[in-house]
Amino acid sequence: MNSKLYAYFLVFLQFLLIGSLLLLNKSIFSSIFCTVLFFLGLGFGLYTLVYNKLSNFNISPLIKKDAKLVTKGAYRYIRHPMYFSVLLMMLAVILVSFDFVNLGLYCTLIVVLYLKAQKEEKLWMKSSSAYGHYKEKTKMFIPFVL
Repeated sequence: MNSKLYAYFLVFLQFLLIGSLLLLNKSIFSSIFCTVLFFLGLGFGLYTLVYNKLSNFNISPLIKKDAKLVTKGAYRYIRHPMYFSVLLMMLAVILVSFDFVNLGLYCTLIVVLYLKAQKEEKLWMKSSSAYGHYKEKTKMFIPFVL
């Protein structure tokens, strides 16, 4: 599968999984904890966009022409803060009505986001000599952990 097709396939899978989780579950508003968790994830994603402007942001793991490596804000600690944001919001969604179907969909979403991150990082390694140093200093998804 060519590189661009693979990248878009991963984006398709990501949104299919997110949509499935949202459609299969009760509203996050039925649980105060899940509502707070969801909005923490959303807030973190919005905070991330303060540092990675929309002109630099790409939903696909492909690198935009003239993209700049962002190392401030959330990017100072993790390389993929938007993926962390999505995972936090979807964790809130599955906790509302936790079962093995939800767990399976959520785990599959983690795998898809991991594959997207790997694809993006390979491309950054080719296009930026600074990325290797940045990668050594930061975690992939969870600050100080993973």
